[in-house]
Amino acid sequence: MYVDIRTRIRDGDRAAFGELFDECSKAVYNHAFRLTANWSTAEDVTALTFLEAWRLRGRIDPDGGSLRPWLLGIATNVTRNMRRAARRHDDALARLPRGEAVPDFADEVVGRIEDTERLAAVRAAYGRLRRREQDVFALCVWAGLDHAQAAEALGVPVGTVKSRLSRARGKLAAAVEPPPPDRQVTGDRGPRQTWETR
Repeated sequence: MYVDIRTRIRDGDRAAFGELFDECSKAVYNHAFRLTANWSTAEDVTALTFLEAWRLRGRIDPDGGSLRPWLLGIATNVTRNMRRAARRHDDALARLPRGEAVPDFADEVVGRIEDTERLAAVRAAYGRLRRREQDVFALCVWAGLDHAQAAEALGVPVGTVKSRLSRARGKLAAAVEPPPPDRQVTGDRGPRQTWETR
């Protein structure tokens, strides 16, 4: 089945590419959201990922399994490129004369989400990882790829994926501490669980 759809997409079959989108767009979006922590940006990453996949379709190996790892690898690169562009944009804005500050109500809205503090701690710890560790962690833990699929997505050996993932998990476990006792929610459900790096 996968060989057939790989060949069809490689040959420019739009219907086959539509099937690929239907099968993998949710996984790509979820991966992008975990990388960016922003719904709107994740939608942009998803759209750009499939545009880039269509552009690169001629590079698809006719043999192999699901194209999901390939798409997640593209999404990882698209996210990285968008971050670079955003940094350049922010740097350019920082050089402009400062006007009167306008209140930002986005933080107030986000603050209503129950797990915002936990997500912020995770994002901060994740942001301190090396880029290559971030990529492997996002693909293996958040996107659920196995080591071989992540290696395929990133174009590195499986052993490299394993060592980077091990380092990333160790650093995150050390960086993300449980909330203080007075911040835990108690009741029938017990204390709120802390984020794990399974």
